[in-house]
Amino acid sequence: MVTQCPICPGHRYTYRFNITGQEGTLWWHAHSSFLRATVYGALIIRPRSGNSYPFPAPAEEKTVLLGEWWNAETVAANASVADAYTINGRPGDSYSCETAAKRIEKFEVRGNSTYLLRIINAALNTAFFFRVAGHTFTVVAADASYTTRYETDVIVVAPGQTVDALMAADASPGRYYMAISSYQSAVPLRPGSYNSNITTAVVEYIGAASGGKQQQALPEMPEQNDTATANRFYTSLTALVRPGRRTVPLAVDTRMFVTVGLGFSSCDQASCPVVASMNNQSFKLPDPEAMSMLDARYRNTPGGVYTRDFPDQPPVAFDYTNETNRLLLGGVAAALLFPGEASTKVRTLAYNATVEMVLQNTALVGRESHPMHLHGFNFFVLAQGFGNYDDGGTAGERQFNLVNPQERNTIAVPTGGWAVIRFVADNPGMWFMHCHIDAHLTIGLAMVFEVEDGPSTKLPAPPPDLPQC
Repeated sequence: MVTQCPICPGHRYTYRFNITGQEGTLWWHAHSSFLRATVYGALIIRPRSGNSYPFPAPAEEKTVLLGEWWNAETVAANASVADAYTINGRPGDSYSCETAAKRIEKFEVRGNSTYLLRIINAALNTAFFFRVAGHTFTVVAADASYTTRYETDVIVVAPGQTVDALMAADASPGRYYMAISSYQSAVPLRPGSYNSNITTAVVEYIGAASGGKQQQALPEMPEQNDTATANRFYTSLTALVRPGRRTVPLAVDTRMFVTVGLGFSSCDQASCPVVASMNNQSFKLPDPEAMSMLDARYRNTPGGVYTRDFPDQPPVAFDYTNETNRLLLGGVAAALLFPGEASTKVRTLAYNATVEMVLQNTALVGRESHPMHLHGFNFFVLAQGFGNYDDGGTAGERQFNLVNPQERNTIAVPTGGWAVIRFVADNPGMWFMHCHIDAHLTIGLAMVFEVEDGPSTKLPAPPPDLPQC
């Protein structure tokens, strides 16, 4: 309902689009209710013919899709805690739902060869730690943007994110576990709020003697609330500087300070439902009987569909990451805990405007990381940290990486912390920004940017076969 009405059951629709300035690993998925749980796939963009990767060519590429599984139908079950995690749709040998051969994914490799792993986190609600026993990785890209090479033995990938990593098959021939475990960033960590199982696949060396195919031990996984490891991984990534690469815009036209987090809806009951919001605005999709937001934008008839008054600042400045706020139910704290009515507000941007956005996590209902994803654009991650963001004037800006900041489309805003991103609004249309934890998206952790037409770059007319509401 942001860019189109849903594809109806039994119908089909073909998407046609141009790819500009991106190489690497992306993915596609449904964006209606919890259908994304199983409706997704990889979208691989390789260099143009005649061009090469900015790293040694791998012997082969392996796509690694990380997901979740529910024994119940996901929409009816409200996609709560997953019953299993999956690697390429298989749950591994921690579960007994299939024969061993069917439930575990196998990746074959040849000794002394290097492989490019394209790792995609397609899970609805879970971030993952990723390891392969006896092997290390060289990260070379994230969210289809090349990075400087980063050596690590553990990869962290939040929902919506992708990581490309080289893995050298330089161990003794045999079978080695690939493993994922959940990264649970919430503080406090609530028992029963997550699945603690480790999901496995196997990396098997081709030609290993049968005796050498004995299964190796599981890799040691980080603790499930190991925020230090997650932060070390994310802050170690920087962009690969090379000819033709986009550079960070230095002049800023629009500055926004946006709180992201959970609160409660206003109600007359003893227990009120949890909602999510950005700057106290809990996003609500338009009436399903109306037109999509993009159609309303094209027709210049936003009335009844959306309003152009999303705020650049929260209604009240407060101690955003102080957990005691949620215990104070009077005065300002109560106003913060209970966001305003659900709304469909957008922030209108002039074409080609440079936007700087501080994403400030809150602790009104606990602390946890929120993977914030922006449609239609990549952004530069200038800085990230813990606690309340303090711009510090020019001194604060000196802490920004304006030389080689990582370029992404999804930023895992740190638990009890903040991130500063910057992007150029050079793509006319209606662009969703939302938390990629679907349990948060569905209760309002989202907003929309409306980007105006440029002198020659304009929003095209909708295709004649676009699904109608």
